[in-house]
Amino acid sequence: MLVDALTGTRRSEPALRQAIRDGARMAISVVVLFEWLRGPRSEAELLTQEEILPGADAVPLTSTEAVIAAQFYRRAPRARSREADFAIAATAASHEAAIWTLNTPDFRDIPGIRLYSPSA
Repeated sequence: MLVDALTGTRRSEPALRQAIRDGARMAISVVVLFEWLRGPRSEAELLTQEEILPGADAVPLTSTEAVIAAQFYRRAPRARSREADFAIAATAASHEAAIWTLNTPDFRDIPGIRLYSPSA
């Protein structure tokens, strides 16, 4: 969702800003931050990300999340190449948070994970 909100036509940016105005508590995990930062990002995109979801406030991946992610990995029918997804899901699970993603199939088979849908 972050890429869709902050790059190109920024299709998801209005929904992201509206969710924040509506009082939704938003956070970015360090894993998502890494995925975001590794891509080609313009200075403007990075500044907007820092304004909305500051990197310094990114939710860390701790040993608790590592244990949960490993459990997800061992239980998943198609686990290979999904390590980042499991780490993101584990971070959300350990903080009882929903995941806002446009790639819902990446998370639907992970037990107990809630996916966030912005209000229409």
